[in-house]
Order: sequence, then structure tokens, then C-alpha cells
Amino acid sequence: MASLPWRHRAASLPTYDQANQSETAFVSEGGLQFALEKGENNSNPSYQEASGAPIEKHSTLGYHVGPITIVFLNLSKMVGTGVYSTPASVLTNTGSVGLSLMYWFFGFLIAASSLSVYLEFASYFPNRSGSEVVYLEQAFPRPRYLFPVTFAVQTVALSFSSSNAIVLAQYLFRINGHSPTAWELKGVAVAGYTVAVLLLAFQTRFSYHLSNAIGIVKLLTLVFVAITGLVVLGGHTSVQNPTANFQNAFDDTTSSAYGITNGLVKIIFSYQGYENAFNVVNEVKNPVRSIRNSGGLSLFIVAILYMLANIAYFSAVPKADLKKSKQIAASLFFENVFGTGRAVKGLNFLIALSAFGNLVAVLIGQSRLIRECGRQGTLPFPSFWVSTRPFGTPLGPYALKWTLTILLILAPPAGDAFNFVVDLNQYPTSFFYLLMAIGLYSVRYRRRKLGLPRLKSREGGFRAWEVAVLITILINFYLLVMPWYPPPGGKDGGDVSFWYATYVVTGIGILIACAIYYACWVWILPYFGHYRLRQVRLVLEAGEVTHKLVKLPLEELSAWDQEHDAQGRRIGSDEATNSPQGSLRETAFDEKLK
Repeated sequence: MASLPWRHRAASLPTYDQANQSETAFVSEGGLQFALEKGENNSNPSYQEASGAPIEKHSTLGYHVGPITIVFLNLSKMVGTGVYSTPASVLTNTGSVGLSLMYWFFGFLIAASSLSVYLEFASYFPNRSGSEVVYLEQAFPRPRYLFPVTFAVQTVALSFSSSNAIVLAQYLFRINGHSPTAWELKGVAVAGYTVAVLLLAFQTRFSYHLSNAIGIVKLLTLVFVAITGLVVLGGHTSVQNPTANFQNAFDDTTSSAYGITNGLVKIIFSYQGYENAFNVVNEVKNPVRSIRNSGGLSLFIVAILYMLANIAYFSAVPKADLKKSKQIAASLFFENVFGTGRAVKGLNFLIALSAFGNLVAVLIGQSRLIRECGRQGTLPFPSFWVSTRPFGTPLGPYALKWTLTILLILAPPAGDAFNFVVDLNQYPTSFFYLLMAIGLYSVRYRRRKLGLPRLKSREGGFRAWEVAVLITILINFYLLVMPWYPPPGGKDGGDVSFWYATYVVTGIGILIACAIYYACWVWILPYFGHYRLRQVRLVLEAGEVTHKLVKLPLEELSAWDQEHDAQGRRIGSDEATNSPQGSLRETAFDEKLK
């Protein structure tokens, strides 16, 4: 290994052309050590703080993510069932058609700002999948392992998709008009989610083909809604006075602070999914350019179709009907244009397929995110999380998500308990998103200290506009403040019968519990146990690269630090000596320490 001292001049920094591919160069600055490594996805080498998960130079998940797949990975996560139901809720909260349409445009600007923040992070770390896992790890490398531990525990504990599975089951029953019992609904939800996991578990390439196929159906469905709306506006259907909702469009605009803020929150969540491709960065060739072009295109397409879908709904359904109806906006639209019967059943099938596609897209993205948490070494049994054997797929993360989702479908009864569990993930997630956006300035600062040049766009670089970063920070701060604002019904007026902000306090409690766990595991137990934690770089049988944290008695620290580099690889070894026999030697040494 090459261990290089800190230099103030950029010219003295190691470049990948100066380093052998089998070696990792290091540079030190301000108590931190940065590793220079490059992957095989045709991206630039990256300088990343060495306590983070090591780069997998060759992705064991393959390189199956091209421009089309990026578009549909993002589109399938953004377009679930929200675009068919959320418009009525947004209209109710804003009060007027004009403000409602403006909100959908604001949502696009907010999502585009956040997308640019992710892109800048990806340009700095183009060899790492896992999005927020990587960006928080590198933005806040000290205290060592704090963010990897807290984010990993929170992510693993709350990585369920029970609400989406229930929505899928609801629409499947609507196709034949059956009103299910609670256990019938749960059973179909379990079956639907199990099918989604099984379809992804055996081949990575097929999982992306499946995502693309469902994404195409989603896209065509929204295009059909949009075109139908334009036909309605042209007066070529039985709908009377299709422009009525657009006359005096800002009449009845709400003055309620809760309505205005709640409507914006729903819009923001409707665009979530624009970041899904960042979970698979290391599976993309030329990732920064590819995600910049295809990710931006997917967001633009979705924004246009969202606007056209809303215009279609407002052209065919009176505003008063949208506000008071318990049906989703799309159902009212199809009934008014095509009448009841087969058209509505067909719509329910398409919405169910859209919900299933959302399950697939979320599974693909979150499996990579959870796998990256495992590669940091802060979770026990790293091989369970990281291994891609025997099918070249992340079976460990898939198994975790399936187990937690099925548990959350079956365990809580419908109503308060289920709504509370579904809401629980929102607050910690918003907290980490806020810190990630702020952390971009930290990464920029350290790169300037290292003397690293700002890469141009054609060189694989990207720089977010300052206004975009600030918008992202303010929006995520807003999402932390807004849940405290009481609903119109008072303290018990939320979607549960108890205090509306209970999930917020519980979410904060989860973050505090993660911090306490970190303090005990990294500081208190080592202090009283007379040992310290060190990371070992392991290479598993299929070539997966991961860290593992091991306990070292105080008397052996000095020898260990002299024999290992900053990433925990034995000095003088190569990848072959770490895998698999080298991994077994390190594991045996770890067992001896225990």
C-alpha cells in the first residue's frame, strides 16, 4: 500500500494514473486519511475518507443499468398510486385549482434541486452505490462510525413496505368489486409482496427488465390519461363544460396554514423516487453523465405527466365532487368520461400494476442501500448483507425487507397501529436528508483543503447551484418543523385517535436510541472492556469487498496499526491474499481476540 503524507499543493496529490490498480494510495489531511480508488464503471477515481466502506472495483451485481433502466427505476418509484389519489387531497388542502396546479410545479422544482445535490455527491463518489449511506458517511466521517451506525440501525429497523403492499391488495380486490375482510386483505398483501421478492431474488438482469416493463406500462397509462384529458378539454366527449374548473381558478384558495403546508408535503412525497438510481451507481457505466441525463429526463417526464393528469382530472370532474368524494380522482375521471363498468375495472388493474411496480423499484433501490450499510462493517455478520451468492443478487437485504414487511402487514391491526407504524419512518428520514444536504458543504470544504480540482461536466464532474442546495436544506428543515403543526381537529385530529405528533416523538426517540447504542458500542464498552475497535477489509468468495469491525486488546493496538493500512488491509498483501483464504485468516484472528 502507498501511504502518502499531506501536501498543500494539488500537484503533489496522487492520481490514479500514478497508482497501480492493485494498490490503494492514501493522503492525510487534518487527522483524516483519504483513499484514492477507482472502479470499473468507467468513472473517475474518488478520494474518500478511509473509514468508509471500501470501493468494489468490480461490481458483483454486474453492470446492467443503462439509460433506459435509470429512467424507469426512478419513474417506477415516483409513480406509484399517488398520482391517481393525491390530486384530490392536494385540492382539498389548497382550496383552489390554480394553487393546486402551482403546487405540482413547485414539487418539480424542489425535486430538481434535490436531484442536483445527489448528482454532486455522485460526482465525488462515483464508485459507490447506496446513495444516502455513502453521502452521510463521507460528509460526516467524525465521530468515527457515528453516522454509519445510526443510519444503518434506523434503515434496517424501518425498512418495510407494508403500506405499499396493502395498497396493492386493495386495488386487486377493487377489480372484481369484492370488499375484503381484514385478513383477506393481509393475505393478498403478503402474497403480492412475496411474488415481488421472488421475481427479483434469482437474477439481477431480470429484475431490471421487469422494472423496465412495468415502468413502460405506467408511462403509457399516464400518457393515456393525459391525452384523454386533452380530448375532454377539446369538447369531444360527453363531459359538459370541461373548462369550468379553470375559470376563476384561484377562487376558494385556503387561508389555513395547515392546509397550505400539508398540501406541499403531499406534493413533495409524490415526487420521491427521483433519487432511486443513486442506489445503484456502481452498477452504471459513466454514472454521473448517465444519471444526470436519464435521471433528469425521468423527473421532467413525470412532472409533465403529473401536470397533464391533474388538468385531465379537473377537466372532467367538478371541483366540489373531487373535494367531497371518497373515491380516488382517477376513478371519478374514468367514470365521467367512459362511464362505470369495465373502464373503472381496467383502471383498478392499471393502478394495481403501478403499485406492484413501485414495490419492485423500492426493493431494488433499498436492497442496495441496505447492502451498503452492511459493507461499512457496522452491522453484525457482514457477509449476510454483502454476499451476492449464489445468484448474483443481494439475498440478505431482500430477506430482511421481506421479513419486516410481512411482520408489519400481519402484526398491527388496521387503523391506528398500522397508520402509526407507516408514519414512523418519515421523521428520521427527513432528519438524515437535511444533514446530507448540509454535509455537501463539508465535502466541498475538504476537497478544497486537499487541493482537488473541480471537474467539468465533460470530465464526469457536476456542481449543484447554490440556490438548489439552499432550497434542499430549507425544504428538509420544513419537513422537520411541519409535523409539529397541529391539524384543524386539534391534538387528536391526525390520522390516529391519539396525539397527532406521537410518531414524531417516537422517531426522535429512535434517533436518540441509535446515538446511545453508538456511544455504548464504540466508546463505553471498549473503555471498560480494555479493547478498541478496528476495521478489517475483507474480500468474500464472489469478490465482494466489505469492512468488518473487530475488537483489539489495548496491548495489541500498536502492532495492528503498524501492520494494517487505514482501510484495514494488511500492508504488503493484495486482494488475492484477502480472498478467500485471507478473509479466513483475518476472521480467525478476530475469533482469537474474542
